Order: sequence, then structure tokens, then C-alpha cells
Amino acid sequence: MSVSMRDLDPAFQGAGQKAGIEIWRIENFHPVLVPQSSYGKFFTGDSYVILKTTALKNGALRHDIHYWLGKDTTQDESGTAAIKTVELDAALGGRAVQYREVQGHETERFLSYFKPCIIPQEGGVATGFKHAEEEEHKTRLFVCRGKHVVHVKEVPFARSSLNHDDIFILDTKSKIFQFNGSNSSIQERAKALEVVQYIKDTYHHGKCDIAAIEDGKLMADSETGEFWGFFGGFAPLPRKTASEEDKNVGIYPTKLLRVEKGQSEPIGDESLTRDLLDTNKCYLLDCGTEVFVWMGRSTSLDDRKSASSAAEELIHGPDRPQSQIIRLIEGFETVVFRSKFDSWPQTEDVAVTEDGRGKVAALLKRQGLNVKGLMKASPVKEEPQPYIDCSGHLQVWRVNGQEKILLQSADQSKFYSGDCYIFQYSYPGDDREEYLIGTWFGKKSVEEERASALSQVSKMVESLKFLPVQARLYEGNEPIQFFSIFQSFIVFKGGLSEGYKSYIAEKEIPDETYKEDGLALFRVQGSGPDNMQAIQVEPVASSLNSSYCYILHSGSSVLTWYGNLTTSEDQELVERQLDLIKPNAQCKTQKEGAESEHFWELLGGKSEYPSQKIAQDSESDPHLFSCIFSKGIHKVTEIHNFSQDDLMTEDMFILDCHSAIFVWVGQQVDSKMKMHALTIGEKFLEHDFLLEKLSREAPVYVITEGSEPPFFTRFFSWDSAKSAMHGNSFQRKLTMVKHGGTPTIDKPKRRAPVSYGGRSSVPDKNQRSRSMSFSPDRVRVRGRSPAFNALAANFENPNARNLSTPPPVVRKIFPKSVTPDSVKLASKSSAISSISSTFEKSPPIREVIIPKSIKVSPETPKQNSEPNNKENSMSSRIGSLTIQEDVKEGEAEDEDGLPIYPYDRLKTTSTDPVVEIDVTKRETYLSSAEFREKFGMTKDAFSKLPKWRQNKLKMALQLF
Repeated sequence: MSVSMRDLDPAFQGAGQKAGIEIWRIENFHPVLVPQSSYGKFFTGDSYVILKTTALKNGALRHDIHYWLGKDTTQDESGTAAIKTVELDAALGGRAVQYREVQGHETERFLSYFKPCIIPQEGGVATGFKHAEEEEHKTRLFVCRGKHVVHVKEVPFARSSLNHDDIFILDTKSKIFQFNGSNSSIQERAKALEVVQYIKDTYHHGKCDIAAIEDGKLMADSETGEFWGFFGGFAPLPRKTASEEDKNVGIYPTKLLRVEKGQSEPIGDESLTRDLLDTNKCYLLDCGTEVFVWMGRSTSLDDRKSASSAAEELIHGPDRPQSQIIRLIEGFETVVFRSKFDSWPQTEDVAVTEDGRGKVAALLKRQGLNVKGLMKASPVKEEPQPYIDCSGHLQVWRVNGQEKILLQSADQSKFYSGDCYIFQYSYPGDDREEYLIGTWFGKKSVEEERASALSQVSKMVESLKFLPVQARLYEGNEPIQFFSIFQSFIVFKGGLSEGYKSYIAEKEIPDETYKEDGLALFRVQGSGPDNMQAIQVEPVASSLNSSYCYILHSGSSVLTWYGNLTTSEDQELVERQLDLIKPNAQCKTQKEGAESEHFWELLGGKSEYPSQKIAQDSESDPHLFSCIFSKGIHKVTEIHNFSQDDLMTEDMFILDCHSAIFVWVGQQVDSKMKMHALTIGEKFLEHDFLLEKLSREAPVYVITEGSEPPFFTRFFSWDSAKSAMHGNSFQRKLTMVKHGGTPTIDKPKRRAPVSYGGRSSVPDKNQRSRSMSFSPDRVRVRGRSPAFNALAANFENPNARNLSTPPPVVRKIFPKSVTPDSVKLASKSSAISSISSTFEKSPPIREVIIPKSIKVSPETPKQNSEPNNKENSMSSRIGSLTIQEDVKEGEAEDEDGLPIYPYDRLKTTSTDPVVEIDVTKRETYLSSAEFREKFGMTKDAFSKLPKWRQNKLKMALQLF
């Protein structure tokens, strides 16, 4: 499009340079900037141009232009607004989407800019009306419609305006009444209360009473009687009469029309394809309630104005439904427009538009204007953050058929590509223990074991009353939260499960399962010691990449390879991963371009390989959708400019960040539908509603209201008190409106903020201790309290040290704590009693962090406490308790009448487990004496502990 400065109205110069809203009112055929204090105030006799500028994550600015026409505006004003909108788009480089908004029929996108609503006032400029001045309060009646945004319309103040289907607001001098039609939904009632609050603040200065009237209550209370008194007393309501705007539009055939010299001509092709659109012409796509104006890149400004006029003429034709006009520029078509075509190419070259945008900026710059906002900004590079506390407790199971096998701590971070895994991660929240339970599917895992994993996780989540966050992850698409929890993560080829072995045997596929003394090549990646991975790849030269480091081993030969584009931090990660894959091994370093012949021989010879880093799905600007479902997704509706208040407790919502999908489930969603939440997320990925090439294997999280993790709430301005409220959406909102805000909920004092990761090498002294485990024999110590630190110390051997890390610094955990030499001699019961004691009294202040590189002692040493140490003396007394009665298992019963079994048979890792018991209450089958020995307390004292603390103790003893 050729651009001339004479085509650009001076009022638009400098517009759209920063995120926000700008509004112009049409006065005497010219746009006049509206002061920000008057935003949201529209007059029925005026026309307006509204520009919404959004800053995207990639650094670009997106523009949406709307022109709003009041019901009493003149034809000249409305025509000027339409033309000026085209000019504004030209000033912004010709890439904005343009919407025609008519009073009473505004798009949801437009109304979302002015939440909770707009209530146009009588008056205007060009119409000759004077803007309504403040006067004596007038009783008015409004009808409210909408579940996500509210369309508000003033109706005659009469009983005949009321009906059973809608919600009405009666605004009187001293009180605002909300009348809820019996057929209206809870969500609509809740949204209408936001309008009530707006009227109260705007027209009553926040000082008036609020009353909610339920249709059908008759004269049950004084407020109901007061309401009907304004209408002359109660009388049955008439049936709702269908107005023109309420009439349903039947099936309207989609038609494509070409605009030639201001006239539209139909194109007779039965199938709509992208090839029908010529870059030198403008087209109309008539969909009934929506008319799209498509403008080719090479069209002139006059051509675009003519196409807009043709669209205006089209929608005013006879026997047409109320229609909205949406204008689009080639290369920037909306998802809705593209979905109307039978075929549309996946990618479009928009280089011409970028060039045109630069030309516009250059023209404006010559006029001495700031054009910073017109040019695409460089995206801000941010280190990805996990937004989860990484000091919690981790358990991992490998799925084996219909069962799951608990992995030892040393093997928790070693996965096989042919297997499926279940992980449960518990970590301290603001006022309770939080859980993340998920599945990890290897690329070569079999479908039967994937289904088994999902089924078992579903039962685990349901057993915890849907409180845990559920995650479904695929190899190669893991989110930062997953890697941060595991810290060091290795993926081996092949598999160990029965399902994988049966599959390769059936298909006669060679078994490629990793062997320690075989030939293997690992690609090392990550951002630091708390987020590093080693992925086994094909041992051939084409698997190399100049942007990564690699570990290659065959038998006793171990080599490391550094690509030319790697950093010293990348190379440090190789040394750390080498300690896990080949500990204590001597290795030879190979630098790209200076490799030995032996290196290439192991890889089967030289070949070409890439140098660019492997592309990862990056997080895009989030989109929120509400879901209406029936056996899967039936309909999704995007909620524009969303906030926490849009999450209704009766519904499910999907937050799409491109790199991950979050399914939010309200507390009042039916429990059967909660079980299908993961399926709904998978269906969303399958349909790809935004046509953004979503991966079917993108992470899916299922989140229940009230258990939202920080990596979800970061997309909102979150108020945890709102999600903790009781009742349905309407009841909650009514409480807030009547009390002037969210009621205060007594909660335990928030714990200190936790660092979510980063590059800092010096941990904050107040931060929880976390282990960075590099030794394959090392227990993952995730200290949560001094008691757990004491427990860890009992099983650690400070003399065992990884060769690549410095010796640990001996520090005391408590002011009067024993030295490491005496700690290692304490018994297991001493550690458990330490845990128990912290639940019954306030723990002392943490002073230090556990040394990082410590290995497990193969055996628990005998107790040898120092007589002068009081804590050890108490531990000794508890540890000296023994079982006094020697009974045969199953023959004796405890005081509750349950059979008694030995601890070794009740453990989850037992080789001879007891059958036919309640596996969720394994501890109840211990004798009283053995229970006290293991837990350091009586069964009665244990039963009085909070559930999450009970589970913590049971986990430590492998009884959970």
C-alpha cells in the first residue's frame, strides 16, 4: 500500500506506541482525543475510534482498532469514524484488525476493555444534543446479559420489561436491586453483580444498599416486598417476547464477494480456499452475523475505504441479521476468518508488511515524531523460572504393566525412553502441603502402560480429593518445573518394563536398552546445576551439534566432546553429568575440530551435523477459554483481557500458553466431569482452536480451584482469598459486593518467599536447603525442617565424597546440635523422633544448609551417644525401646482388633509384602511397641497429627 502523509490525520500521529487504550471522538468530521479520565464513558449521539495496543512476548506490538457508533449518531459521523479507522491502520503500518461496534451489539473483545460494562449516556456533539449533566437521581431499570462479559441495556421502568430469562438491575436513589430471573444461570448472576458494583461506585459514590431478589420468592422477605413495591405490587410476569435482536439467525450460507470500483460481486466457487484471494484486491466474506473485509497488501488506501463502504452497504440490505464488520489485512487474518476456509496455508510471508511498517515510521520520523512504538522491539530474553518450591519430597515409580515399582532415591532421575513413570512431588505451600502428581511417557513407551499410568495417577489424585495438580508429560516436551524438581535428569535408550520387552519381542525389534559397558552417546543440556539433563542419542556423528557438549563411552573408554558454540557453564554440566553416568572414570576431552581418530571410529566415521540449538516450544501470550463440554469439548469461548474473576467455580477453563495447557476445574464442577479434565485438555490440543500448531505432546496440567500453584497464578493478579471462598459464584460475589471486597480469611502466617531458581551461586541464608545431587549413590535430601535435616544426617556418610565436588563444610543444624561424627552414630529411631518432636513444638531457627555432596552409608551404625548431649540422650532412650512380646505374625491383634505384622513386610518396598490389608493405613498393622519404635510416638498421638504430616512420616518409613 502506498502511504502519503496527506492520508494520515494529525490526530493519529504518535498513536499506538505503547501498550494501553487510546480513544478519539468524531467532532466536525475530525477525530479529537478523549482524555483518559473519560475512558469508558460513551454518548449515544457520538461516534468513537478506539485503539487497543498490546505488547506481545516477542517484543512486537499488536493493534486492534474499533469504531463505536451510538444509536443516535448521524450517518456522516459513522461514515467518518469508518474512514478514520482505515487511516489509523495506515498510520500503524497496515496490520491492525478493525471492528465495527454498534451500541447494544458490541463484540466481547470490545466490552472486555471496559469491564465490567459500559452504560452509554444520552447526548452527543454533532447531533446537537448536550451531554447529560448531573441531576437529581432518576430510577432506572437495566437488563443484563452475558456469562463472560455483560451487555447492559436500559429498558422501560415497567413490570412488562421483566421476564424469567434475564437479570435486571433496578437502580433507585437509596438501594440497588438485582432481580434474578428463574431461568438465568449462576454465572450470569455473578457477572451482573459486577455491574451492580459499578453502578454503586459510579452513580452513588459507593454509598447505597444492595439487595438480591430471586424470581419466584414472592413476598418472602422485606427486600422482595420493597422491590415489587416499585412496580405497584407483585403480579405474574409476562412471557418474554422475542425482539429483533433476540431472534435466532438460521443457517446463513457463507459467501465470498470481490470488491471492484466500490461494488461487490459474488465469486461462484463452491469451495473456499486461500488461492481465491488476490493481493491486489479487496474482498467481503459474508457470514451472516459477521462480515469480514479482507484487504490485500498491495491495495491502495482508497481501495480499502471503498471496500469498507461496500461492507456498510451490504449489512444494511433487507432481511439481514444484525451484523458486525471486521476488517483484516492480508497476512494478519484472525483465527475465526481462517477457519471459514476449507484450506489455508500454515505460514504466511509478512516481510512486505514489515517493510511497509518501516516506511510509515520513516515518514513520521521526518516530521520529527517519536516512532519508537512503530518498530518491532527486540524480545526481552528472560531466564525461565520454574515458579515452584524445589525443596520438597520426591517419589518416582516405574510403570510395569498394571503395577508400579517404587524407585530408590539414587535411581529417581534415571528414566528409560521405552518406559512410563509416575512421580509425586510434595512441597510446602502457604498454609498446607501441596502436591504435584504426574506421568512421564517415554518416546518408545507402549500404549498399554501409558493408559495404566494415567489410571493409577487418576486414582492417586482422587484419593487426595483432587487437591494435587496433575501433569501429563512426554519425553522431549518436559516443562521447566519438571527439570527443576529433578535437578539432574538422564534419559537412557530402551526400557526395563515388561510392556516394552513384550513389544520389541513381538515386533522383533533389536533391544537398544542402555548397557553400562556398551557404546553410548549422551547430549548434555540445561541452564545450570539445578536444571541439567543428559539425553542418550544415536552413537553416530550426525547426532552431534556444535551448540552442545556430549559424553561418549564404550567399555572402559570415556570421552567428552565440546562443541565450538558451547560455554564454560555448558562444559561444567558435562563434568557433573559424568559423575552420574560414569563416576570415578578417567575421560579424554575432545574439542570440536580437534577430535582423535578413536573418537570418530567409535561414532562410525565423520559426517555432517547441525550447529543450531534444538528449537523448543516457547511460551506465548496466554489465552483463556471457557469450556462447554458433553463427552469431551463441545464448544470453547475465548475470554479476552481475562482476570481471576473470570474463573467461575461451576465451570472448567483452559489456559493456553502454547508451550503448556492448564485445565482449571472449579470446586463445584461435577466429580464425574473432574475425572475427564485431562481428556478435555488433550482434546483442546487435538483441535488446536487458535491454529497455532500446538503439539499433541505439549504438557497438560489439571488444576483444581483452591490448589493453584505459582506457575499457574503468575498469569493473573492472584488473590488466594477469592479461591478459598465458599459457595457458588453468585454467593461469593454477593458477599464481596455487600462487604466491599474479599473477606479476610484467617490463615497461618505465610512462610518466607522461596527462590524459584536462577544463576546465583550464593544461596540466601533464609532459603530452604536443597540438595544438588551428583553422585549416583547419594540420597536426595530435600530439607523441609530441622527435623528432616536431622533425618538426612542419619543416613549420610560425610566421608564419601564425589570427586568433582569440594569436601562438605561441617556446620551445625541446631545451636546445640551434635557434630557430624556423632550424628552418623544415631539410630534411625532418633531421626524419626526428631521429626515427631517438630510437630509438637515450634522448630528452632534454621542456621545452615546441608552439605551438598554426601553419600549414603551402606549400613546404619550402632548407637553411641555422648552422655553430655541431651538430645542424643533422649534419642537413646527412645531408640532403646524394643518389642517386648515375640508373637507370630497374624496371630496377635492390637487394641483395635487389627492383625499385627512386622515392619519389614508392611513396607512398600518389601520383597514379601502382606496381602489383603488396607494399603493406605499400613502403619495401623504395626504392634504398639514397634509403632513407637519407628514413629517415636504412640498411635494415639500420631492420629492427632495433621494428615499431611502423617503422610510425611509414613513416606520417610516407606509406609506410604
